[in-house]
Amino acid sequence: MDISKLKVVALAASLALAACASDSGLRTEEKRALYQSHAGEPVSSFRYFGSINGWSPLGDSALVVWTRPSEAWLLTLQGPCPDLEFAPAIGLTSQMNQVHARFDKVIAHGAGSMQLPCHIREIRPLDVKALRASEKELREARVQEREADSGS
Repeated sequence: MDISKLKVVALAASLALAACASDSGLRTEEKRALYQSHAGEPVSSFRYFGSINGWSPLGDSALVVWTRPSEAWLLTLQGPCPDLEFAPAIGLTSQMNQVHARFDKVIAHGAGSMQLPCHIREIRPLDVKALRASEKELREARVQEREADSGS
């Protein structure tokens, strides 16, 4: 088994154990670590045609944006983004169908939100296939842990 696969398996195991301690699912730090472990090298931009397939905040300074079911990006912001964790929707600025690191912004939309733009510091593509496989492993580990606990 190569080193990178071993790291992912170790991370998955530790996240599974941590998730089992709380039935509420993965905490923000755990989700962020999972996404970071499946993120590629930083890129300068990604194609964006004005619609988001989904998104998930990872604290107040990072988020995952799904542009297609099989395409997602880990965005790290230059600092805390007000209301990101509680916003029901977000927007992205773009130039000529491209979202650029260090130039474009995330805007959290919510009731009472001032909708301050949050600058994107870094963009990293996610290995969606590997991410889904790790999430499946985590779910299976949680089920096995619950079954073991209920049998005791």
